[in-house]
Amino acid sequence: MEFTFRNKKLEKALTTTRDMVALHGERRAKLIQQRLSEIEAAPTLAMLRMLPRPRCHELKGNRKGQLSVDLDHPYRLLFTPDHDPVPQAAAGGMDWAAVTRVCIQEIADTHE
Repeated sequence: MEFTFRNKKLEKALTTTRDMVALHGERRAKLIQQRLSEIEAAPTLAMLRMLPRPRCHELKGNRKGQLSVDLDHPYRLLFTPDHDPVPQAAAGGMDWAAVTRVCIQEIADTHE
């Protein structure tokens, strides 16, 4: 899949190893790099969802429309489908197999 970042500041923070380690620590920085590689390697969101480790899932409540993958507990890498409109399945909901681009939004603890 292709991915972009919400803004240039986030892109620099998540693509420059020194910045990533300074902001998130070495362990989380490695997990961020791994998750970005997994997103890039998956042709669609449906394929990413099949991987057990990242545990890709849709969020609810005030984060509806966002998805997350696990980092170190309780932190998650949050992103949104980068399609306008977001592909919809015939039965309703997002069509995971049609999502081929995502936009990285932030690193956050979604349990706060």
